[in-house]
Amino acid sequence: MQEKALNELEKSNYNSSFYYFNKSKVIFEAAKDSSNIVFNLLQMATIQQINGDYYGSKETLTEALPFFKKNDDYKAPVDNLFGIADKELSLYDDAVFYYNEALKDAKDEASRQSPLNNIAVIYIKQKKYDKAIKILESILDTKALDEFVKSKSRVMDNLGFAYFKKGIKDKSLQFLNEALKLRIQADDSYGSIGSYLHLAEFYSETNLQKSNKYAEQAYQTASKLNSVDERLKSLAILISNGSGTIYSKKYIAINDSITNIRNNFKNKFAKIKYDSKKEKDENQKLRLEKAENLVALKEAEKDKVILFATIIATLISLVSLGLYLRKRYKHKTRLVAIKTAYNTETRIAKDIHDGLANDVFHAITYTQTQPLTNDNNKENLLQKLDDIYSRVRGISRENNDINTGPNYPNYLKEMLSTYNSTQTNVIINSIEKINWDSVEDLKKIAIQRVLHELMVNMKKHSEASIVVIKFESSSNTLFINYSDNGKGCEKSKIIKNGLQNMEIRILTIKGTITFETEPDKGFKVKITMPK
Repeated sequence: MQEKALNELEKSNYNSSFYYFNKSKVIFEAAKDSSNIVFNLLQMATIQQINGDYYGSKETLTEALPFFKKNDDYKAPVDNLFGIADKELSLYDDAVFYYNEALKDAKDEASRQSPLNNIAVIYIKQKKYDKAIKILESILDTKALDEFVKSKSRVMDNLGFAYFKKGIKDKSLQFLNEALKLRIQADDSYGSIGSYLHLAEFYSETNLQKSNKYAEQAYQTASKLNSVDERLKSLAILISNGSGTIYSKKYIAINDSITNIRNNFKNKFAKIKYDSKKEKDENQKLRLEKAENLVALKEAEKDKVILFATIIATLISLVSLGLYLRKRYKHKTRLVAIKTAYNTETRIAKDIHDGLANDVFHAITYTQTQPLTNDNNKENLLQKLDDIYSRVRGISRENNDINTGPNYPNYLKEMLSTYNSTQTNVIINSIEKINWDSVEDLKKIAIQRVLHELMVNMKKHSEASIVVIKFESSSNTLFINYSDNGKGCEKSKIIKNGLQNMEIRILTIKGTITFETEPDKGFKVKITMPK
């Protein structure tokens, strides 16, 4: 599948190439092959950038972050693509950040020069010409690119353009001409377009005839290579030089055409990913239903545990287990039961830690191993239950209310962002795209509680350096995907890590939650709920 995708990419069949890379990614996800997952996502993001879908490419690149390993060879290319996307979106400070990240992972002096050159280009756009000149001169001084003519000529061309913007025209023209000469000698047709454009801009202030000549050369070369953006830049210079309406008409026709084409590509890329995700979610739902059926078959084996759990629930009726009994035996409506549960929750302490759970477990074990017909055993059990009851009564009843009003997404994002640190980078995607006014207040509360428990669990157990939380929605459904690159755990230990409460919360609001984890393979959680 991956080879087919590469063949389609080589033929510039971007839709089918993107489709097969996405299919290949799904196959490697099932095989838990992190390296090939990242490779496929990298190619998909590249295709999106070729077709002007820079926001979509950033989302695709974000999917790759949880799969990185230490000293991953793909990290520098991913950071470089992040930088290119932010540059094209005019997010220059963000672009510089990602280019610097790519620098950190460069394997040798030669591979450092490309991100350095890209940073200098950003500085030119920001009018920080001295900084750009300093970087570009240092690249040429290292002589690391002497064997790489195309790369060296690109640096020389950018340096000449920086000198031009700085007003040092003699040096500017020297480097611009030398860069063009090298590109022609190396048969670098695409690179020569940049030289022609810079020379056209250089002469636009002093010699319109030369400026138009270089702009025409740029246009002709770009047309042969089907490089649309460079054709538009060439036409823009000719138009600004007052060269006639024919260029204006060409500009409008090309611009309208490429806008429609790129919008079509964006929609097709989004649909390919959506259809793939829908198919995967449906398969996940079938697996979940099968697991629920297996659980139901084993219910008969749990009578003793359920009986004792009922006794404990009666003793701690001030907490949500008491509400469960009231709902079960008094047949209250679902909505009233849930509201009562959350009202009671606000009176419960923030941290009921494992000590109480251990006491309950020991009491259960005691009833299973000791004959209760013995009076001493009965007395010991009553004492254990009395101790548990006393501890429950002593728990603090303070808990913060959750603001579910118009500022809910801001408070949620602020809570998640508090877990950002020098060791952990928390990435929050598309929270602002959700219409939170259409989500019920009780579900907003459940979302914040569950995400808070996930972040606490991450902080305590995962040692993750990257956490990604992505929000998506359809007309009636809300999707939340959490993933980190931490150390993970055995699935059998999920309940022991205190995550069972999350499942109870989500099931209560008619949602589903699934956990995917293995030791040293990170931790993923998928939450789906009706709005």
